[in-house]
Amino acid sequence: MVRVGTTAEADSIGRLLYDFNREFDEPTPSPPDLADRIKRVLEDGDTLILLAGDGPDGVAVLRFRRAIWSIGFECYLAELYVVPHLRHQGIGRALMNVAVAEARKRGADTMTIEVDEPDTEARSLYESLGFSNRTGGSDGPVMYVYERDL
Repeated sequence: MVRVGTTAEADSIGRLLYDFNREFDEPTPSPPDLADRIKRVLEDGDTLILLAGDGPDGVAVLRFRRAIWSIGFECYLAELYVVPHLRHQGIGRALMNVAVAEARKRGADTMTIEVDEPDTEARSLYESLGFSNRTGGSDGPVMYVYERDL
């Protein structure tokens, strides 16, 4: 059900990512522009894209970088998206399970996810898989992510 995406599937990946941003009324490049960017990041070798379903119906984008505080890699889940009419069927969970397994296989010892507070469905999925936004456990201080356009 979940497979590693390739540059040959960049058009489908670009369409999924475009739909994702449009669903949340975020500005987004066109699907062909996203497909070109997907080809470049896949060729660079620090990105892994997972696809689910024949459509494809879901996508996870993982970015890797060498860690400073450990000997492994840090894995950043940059995107996770399932087409709306297929949600609540286990596709997101399947993508996440493969994402975690692939990250470990590729030498990552941490995975980071950014999610907006109102996205309670995504937060619930991540928390059910053991992810936390608290340092040191469920009653530790809240972690924040800060962002700025440059």
